[in-house]
Amino acid sequence: MDLLEYQGKQLFARHGVPVPSGKPASTVQEAVAAADEIGYPCAVKAQVQIGGRGKLGGIKIAQDRAEAQAHADAILGMDIRGLTVHEVWIEGASEIASEYYASVVFDRSAKAPLVMLSTKGGMDIEQVADEDPDAIATLHVDPLLGFQDFHGRRLAFEAGVDADVVRPVGAMLAKLYEVFTAEEATLVEVNPLIVTPERDVRALDAKVTLDDNALYRHADNAALRDLSAEDPQEVMAKERGLTYVKLDGNIGILANGAGLSMSTLDVVAEAGGSPANFLDAGGGSRADAITAAVEVILSDAKVKAVLFNIFGGITRCDEVARGLIEAFAQIEPQVPFVVRLDGTNGEEGRALLAEAKLPNVYAETTMDGAAAKVVELASAAS
Repeated sequence: MDLLEYQGKQLFARHGVPVPSGKPASTVQEAVAAADEIGYPCAVKAQVQIGGRGKLGGIKIAQDRAEAQAHADAILGMDIRGLTVHEVWIEGASEIASEYYASVVFDRSAKAPLVMLSTKGGMDIEQVADEDPDAIATLHVDPLLGFQDFHGRRLAFEAGVDADVVRPVGAMLAKLYEVFTAEEATLVEVNPLIVTPERDVRALDAKVTLDDNALYRHADNAALRDLSAEDPQEVMAKERGLTYVKLDGNIGILANGAGLSMSTLDVVAEAGGSPANFLDAGGGSRADAITAAVEVILSDAKVKAVLFNIFGGITRCDEVARGLIEAFAQIEPQVPFVVRLDGTNGEEGRALLAEAKLPNVYAETTMDGAAAKVVELASAAS
């Protein structure tokens, strides 16, 4: 779950990370009132869950009340890379002597948190990595040992930060690591991490991604979820207890088990198709779960054909067949379905589908055959 900047800063403040004071606002009137309270100059910052706001006009400095009103009026409702700005963050303007970049991210390949620090703050870290990878100091942290003081000093020295702020920057990294672990995040990023003329170190930005699977342990964080900013199909799937990830293609996919689901995506791609989603119906899928899955898949208008690839172990193929029959009765799909049922009660499942004579449903016995057929049908419908 991605947080807005001000939500991330509120999270930071819980753990003693120095951040500028500010207030959120969802109307121009609220923004002006917040600016009057905070004082001028102040920053008016668009709150969207994406980077690069400043380059697109989403961050402005207001020198007085009139400018605060004009900037808030211009930014609220603005479209930034497909996201509409519904809130702004009014923050006291900061004097900046230096800009750094700092982050803690979970490195899945190393199975450990990765802490990064660079003196090239204010730039996209991807651009820094491409142009000057040596400018980024990195350190994997042993989760059992945790982040130690010497880790912070080592990263600060390797990144080449100013000598007088080596210890404060190291202390800041320790606090960011505390946020990462205590709040069960997968990403904590500050760009820029600033040094003021008084040599104070502050987080001028906050990009935080929390682990959805851990939200039940963090009620306060769960309440921050903004459903309007999430993909509607993924929200629908979550409400129905389905594991669903939306993709860019036009072939809906349903399989049981993560491994078979991934394999199904691969065989469809190898057959020349483009999957519209990953959907794992799970082991022991019942008829009602299959009906819910069909509803989620077909809620994506780009889907031109659907592939059901079921290998019955715990899952019973006859239950899947009943679910598909029920879904057709309730939804009346307008796109073709290719169904491959194999394993537990496979014969019974295939017999049920044959007896039901569902319109526009094609049975296949192999994964490769099913993939080739669904790609053919999707191409014909496009």
